[in-house]
Amino acid sequence: MSADAPAKKSTDAPDEPAWFEKWFGEDYLAVYPHRDAREAEEVVSFLQSALGDKKIERVLDLACGAGRHSRVLSRHWWTTGFDLSETLLRVARREVAEGSYVRGDMRVLPFRAGSFSLVVNLFTSFGYFSSDDDHLSVLAEVAAMLPPGGIFVLDYLNAEQVVATLKPCDERRVNDLVIEQKRAITADGRFVEKTITIRGKNKSFVERVRLFSKAQLEGLLEDAGFAVQNVFGDYRGSAWTGASPRTMVLSVKR
Repeated sequence: MSADAPAKKSTDAPDEPAWFEKWFGEDYLAVYPHRDAREAEEVVSFLQSALGDKKIERVLDLACGAGRHSRVLSRHWWTTGFDLSETLLRVARREVAEGSYVRGDMRVLPFRAGSFSLVVNLFTSFGYFSSDDDHLSVLAEVAAMLPPGGIFVLDYLNAEQVVATLKPCDERRVNDLVIEQKRAITADGRFVEKTITIRGKNKSFVERVRLFSKAQLEGLLEDAGFAVQNVFGDYRGSAWTGASPRTMVLSVKR
């Protein structure tokens, strides 16, 4: 089962596609041919533990990409994957032809209010917009998809750790491609940018993610109508610290 929903025009650059509209295509798959399936298993195992005895009926995997988390989630709960990239969704549908996938913009979710009891946004698939109003719009849309008491799990980078451990440049080989990656914090300190150059193909792409602190994420969630229940630092469910690799926020719709 699949469907497409209208995409909202990005406010990032009115005259050209935003970076996330250009990057998650065939070249992305060439640079990252095999995302870690074991990690997806670990994340879902963490979710089961964190949710405890909470009854979950329908799950939305928001920004599901090629569906590696959706495939594992669907073994436990009825799951719909949602993403903007038709290329990545085509891979997801090829892997599980009977899977439920919908294409669209996360700022305009095409589902009825209260359609899901759990929404997950995994592997830093948030913070892509220039305007924080857009980020808040996403969270408000997520809140609308949940009934009171519904759960949202946001798996995000740890901004403190990203800044402290940033590696300015590296190079790696993927099959017959040489990939150069350069990283920098923007002058205003609000974003981390990674420029990916594919040697030999004369192609470069940019990934640009907002550096929300833990407190800022919690504030956005509160503004969108959520009550933060817990913040974890990794997929083992460890308590969050400034040195944690992840910022995983479990919140409940008020």
